[in-house]
Amino acid sequence: MILKRLLDILLSLFGLIAALPLFALIAAAMAIRDPGPLFYRQSRVGRNKRQFQMIKFRTMVVDADKQGPHITAKHDPRITPVGAFLRRSKLDELPELWNVLIGDMSLVGPRPEVPRYVAKYNLEWDEVFDVRPGITDLATLQFRDEESVLEGISEREAAYLDVILPIKIEMALWYVRNQSVLLDVRILIDTVLAITVGKVWPMSFGPDWASIARERLNRWILAGE
Repeated sequence: MILKRLLDILLSLFGLIAALPLFALIAAAMAIRDPGPLFYRQSRVGRNKRQFQMIKFRTMVVDADKQGPHITAKHDPRITPVGAFLRRSKLDELPELWNVLIGDMSLVGPRPEVPRYVAKYNLEWDEVFDVRPGITDLATLQFRDEESVLEGISEREAAYLDVILPIKIEMALWYVRNQSVLLDVRILIDTVLAITVGKVWPMSFGPDWASIARERLNRWILAGE
């Protein structure tokens, strides 16, 4: 969609320029509390299954991926003090505006996954790769407190792969099949509301994914006991 790409370019460029003072404050806070790289880059799988480097503010200790599981819980000791704030506020996602500007991502679209998880996708999920991945989507809103959901589960990665990921894919497929500029605007507004006031409008479209996720996760936990 030409209009969608045009909006992505204009809004991401405006966002990057407007956020420059915030970038400076975050960089200063990290330099004081947690010296090390400002950004964290990770390979993700995007449109047409092309891999790209997604950029975020670093929220964990250096080499955190070598010190524990890939899926983090809310009180993971590898999360830095500044990183905890960035995660709660979702400010760690701001640098992804650069990915949007250069065309790797869109403002709204299915969240991109790492290659090791995409390798486990079913063939019927390939439709997700027909569009650019996004900074925010329906799953971002429904699972905005995903770390708390997985807290206390010892096999977090297994729970993510068996329960959370398939539901995220269901939501992504629903978005791909029903995408429109109006839907994107609604998701963007809900995202801003979730970040600023912690609430979103009641979902008036698609299944009740939050309830489905809780039910499936509870069944998964009981089956493992």
